[in-house]
Amino acid sequence: MRSVMKKWYAEEYEWNIEVIGFLRGDKTERYCRNGEEIGDTYTCTYGCPVNSNGQGICSKVMMMMFPIMEAIRSGGDLENIGGDSKYSKNIVCPDGCVIFRMTAKKLGNENFHKGKFYD
Repeated sequence: MRSVMKKWYAEEYEWNIEVIGFLRGDKTERYCRNGEEIGDTYTCTYGCPVNSNGQGICSKVMMMMFPIMEAIRSGGDLENIGGDSKYSKNIVCPDGCVIFRMTAKKLGNENFHKGKFYD
């Protein structure tokens, strides 16, 4: 029997992550182990980003994205770390293959820590 998560907190931000290019070449075969294609999109709030097929984003790039996501959740501005705007930044995967654009959208929900949602 499959267990179902019980998400109880309405997150402050939603993330859209789009594959916008490759550093070298123009195809994914023999290049990107996860099979990323230009135009692929992933979404998430706090959990790991998934695409419309339910496939998760590369775990290596997620290690890079998480601190950027936390910067926004903490009131940061991505322009301070080379972003295109307060809520948007391009990053290259750790393997130097795929270029992603991360974009946050403020949902209007209360901050987890300031709202004291924990016990």
